[in-house]
Amino acid sequence: MRTAWHEGNRVRLLENGEAFFPRVFEAIRAAKHEVLVETFILFEDAVGEGLRDALAQAGRAGVAVDLTVDGYGSPQFSPAFLAVLREAGVRMRVFDPRRPLLGLRTNLFRRLHRKIVVVDGERAFVGGINFSADHLADFGPQAKQDYSIEIEGPAVADIRRAGRALIDAAPRRWRRSAPAQGRRPPDPAPVARGPARVAFVTRDNTEHTDDIEHHYRLAIRAARRRIVIANAYFLPGYRLLKALRDAARRGVDVLLILQGHPDMPMVTAATRSLYRYLIPAGVRIVEYCRRPFHGKVALVDDGWATVGSSNLDPLSLWMNLEANVLVHDTAFTAGLHAHLERLAREECTPVDAAGWLQGGVFRPVFGVVLFHLLRHFPRLAGLLPAHAPRISEVRVSVPDDMPVGTPVPVFDVTADAAAPAEAARPETRELAGGKRRRA
Repeated sequence: MRTAWHEGNRVRLLENGEAFFPRVFEAIRAAKHEVLVETFILFEDAVGEGLRDALAQAGRAGVAVDLTVDGYGSPQFSPAFLAVLREAGVRMRVFDPRRPLLGLRTNLFRRLHRKIVVVDGERAFVGGINFSADHLADFGPQAKQDYSIEIEGPAVADIRRAGRALIDAAPRRWRRSAPAQGRRPPDPAPVARGPARVAFVTRDNTEHTDDIEHHYRLAIRAARRRIVIANAYFLPGYRLLKALRDAARRGVDVLLILQGHPDMPMVTAATRSLYRYLIPAGVRIVEYCRRPFHGKVALVDDGWATVGSSNLDPLSLWMNLEANVLVHDTAFTAGLHAHLERLAREECTPVDAAGWLQGGVFRPVFGVVLFHLLRHFPRLAGLLPAHAPRISEVRVSVPDDMPVGTPVPVFDVTADAAAPAEAARPETRELAGGKRRRA
């Protein structure tokens, strides 16, 4: 694994949709050459329509616009929604659209879970915020707490390169049919914007199977003063768990901010079974109870931080396509630390160590079983079908008798555009239909 670090970046933490959506929409509307958007979830609500309108405005102005959504996270759209994008020249694609089997969706694993926006190769956004209204406070009690990071500077080139790698391996016949404004703009020259040293890391099922987890472990093992991890779904592998426990035992202040108002109760129950392993070593755990926690951020000491899409659970660490930004910058880390400390102090409930260490008769047994499952999960995950997800272009034809506003499943509005193995570039083979590798 080789990670490219870039000096001279300006970074900004964006909390929740209130900060994220206006910045993204403003950047898209101001685009001059190119907009790349990847998202796990795009819903046809006020936020999704806002993104659609911003992309359409850019497309009508001659900007090359590419939008890619996940076939599981974004399962359907109305023809009217899609028509606005298509008429503006926006090229929309779906990652791994699949028909249900006996009413059940089959694209459960190896999802496109990344959330990336790149504008003109100069500004990028990476994080955990999807394009849906449940990332806004006025959504109600189920509104999510989440984060993204805005980057300007040389590191944006790597983010853009990853976005283009996802879509550039499509068949030539598909690229010839793209509108005129879809021609690929030249790579912008890197320009220093700020003091931050930044690296962009991804997880895929070919060449970067454990890069994100590896960087977490490196930072945890090097910690001397403090570790703060705020993560929505916390079921990491054995080595990461052991690194956290070892850090606490050597005197590092280790704080975990986890879900206390879960949107997936079964996952939270599994996470809580790990408390018996971590608390005796001195790991502090608090649960965020104001609303569902969806963030994926962490910091170590005074100079290392990460913001991204990757949870610390089996799906993110060993199956999904994920993207995180690593930051070496004391000012950014200090600001993130101040925010997380306030969050832990004012909006979280400390875990009662005595209560969790006693527990009932089944809790210790469940914890032991889960713990050993996590130790061997990567090997077990390799037994799951390692299909090569395809990327399909959205092409919708509306029957004359279809009622206005009827949602159409993505597998019915897409035409297969997967590249053959010999046409895919090495770094995009798993994404574009190349050779199959186990996760």
